[in-house]
Amino acid sequence: HVQLVESGGGSVQAGGSLRLSCSASRYTSTHCMAWFRQFPGQGREAVASVSGGGATVYDDSVKGRFTVSRFHDRKVLYLQMNSLKPEDSAMYFCAARSGVACYPSDTAFEWWGQGTQVTVS
Repeated sequence: HVQLVESGGGSVQAGGSLRLSCSASRYTSTHCMAWFRQFPGQGREAVASVSGGGATVYDDSVKGRFTVSRFHDRKVLYLQMNSLKPEDSAMYFCAARSGVACYPSDTAFEWWGQGTQVTVS
């Protein structure tokens, strides 16, 4: 079991930046970890992921603006968000799965954080 706790959300003006952090309760270096977001009334959609092997994947809507990374001890996952747009406003969730490979569906992930709100105006 892995417990995940997100932080770093908040309100920012369009064009600004935020960095989200996800702290894991144990080492997850061989696990896929990902960031999802959820708009009101919709399901969770994948934003960015990093596999157990270190490969990163981004949704087209955030490519070139967001960067996902793991801290060297592999217990913290970051999402650096630059050039934020109002359409990025959503609840952002950190997720992890026991496998090395990542998949874009939220059903593939076993562990979730509580979410952190990002609002861009």
